[in-house]
Amino acid sequence: MERGAAAERFFSDAEVFQDIARTASEHPAAQLYVGGNAALIGQKLATNPDLKILLCGPVGPKLHELLDDNVVVPPESMQERDEFHLILEYQAGEQWGQVRAPAANRFIFSHDLSNGALNMLEVFVSSLDEFQPDLVVLSGLHMMEGQSKEMRHRRLMEAVASISDIPTDIPIHLELASMTDQDFMSNIMHQQVFPLVNSIGLNEQELLFLTQSASGPHASLASWSGIPDVGVVSDILFWILKEHGKTAERASDLTRIHFHTLAYHILATVDGHWGNQAAAVAAGARAAGTQACATDTIDTSKVFLKAPLEFLTSHTEAPAKISLDPDKPVVQWHREGISFHFSPVLVCKDPVRTVGLGDAISAEGLLYSEAYPQ
Repeated sequence: MERGAAAERFFSDAEVFQDIARTASEHPAAQLYVGGNAALIGQKLATNPDLKILLCGPVGPKLHELLDDNVVVPPESMQERDEFHLILEYQAGEQWGQVRAPAANRFIFSHDLSNGALNMLEVFVSSLDEFQPDLVVLSGLHMMEGQSKEMRHRRLMEAVASISDIPTDIPIHLELASMTDQDFMSNIMHQQVFPLVNSIGLNEQELLFLTQSASGPHASLASWSGIPDVGVVSDILFWILKEHGKTAERASDLTRIHFHTLAYHILATVDGHWGNQAAAVAAGARAAGTQACATDTIDTSKVFLKAPLEFLTSHTEAPAKISLDPDKPVVQWHREGISFHFSPVLVCKDPVRTVGLGDAISAEGLLYSEAYPQ
């Protein structure tokens, strides 16, 4: 809260968590929403009437009731009880003790063992033959931090085997979320999950944690100070795709990263694999403004511009200096076979809800992206 950063943590004491959840649910102002990254991305995509979404995860009766009619849940995913995630949202300037929030955001905590064990992954992969998807979205790896290291390692290896069974002509997007275990993040990145997916979505906290976990560029940076520096972000995105992305010599499918922070978004792609990325990054930025303000279109009286009007594209290579043009707000630059598309965000002045914003951004960006057949 002190930094206005989004975070999510596993609550290890089941009994205390149930007490907190019960008290929260009985509060007159309590509100229930669809939760979980995959479900939220599915809900956003399902607003397009031409799309059908297959959601595989532990789905209880209340969640099932809240889901869009275009979201299909296989019978094996249904369970008798809902899993609950508790969300503490705060506005910019709100105070808790001595801490004052510099920006609106949220803290999420849960005791979600079903998602933490990736219980429905095999059900999901086995359902793909019949469903015949054009895109697969995976999430929930961060929930595994609630498991023991042994269980986490075993389940991750099983997950890798399942993901490997997904036909290679179906693009796979992985949505990352807040994590604390650097060894676990390093495992996901280096030898297990990253090479199997085509696309990744993440925010500034996850990006910095990722480079710290793998000793990447700017890993000595302890935390962001204000708006993340575009050149620093660009260096880390470049490093991920250069070191862990697809090349002629490397057996990796990773070719796309959608980065989002409050003030701006960047889509970084390996050339020759994705099209329409200027529209995709703009669509994600528009979704951030409309969803936070709970409006159908951007209401200019409710938003403001927080993005830097000038920035450097790198701090490790000879950079370009870019100035934003209001008539052409999406900026593009290239670096050794990788394209970057930058869009400022019209930030909501008084956000109604911040939870699920990253999922909405990634969903909208994916909807507008064209994956070239390889």
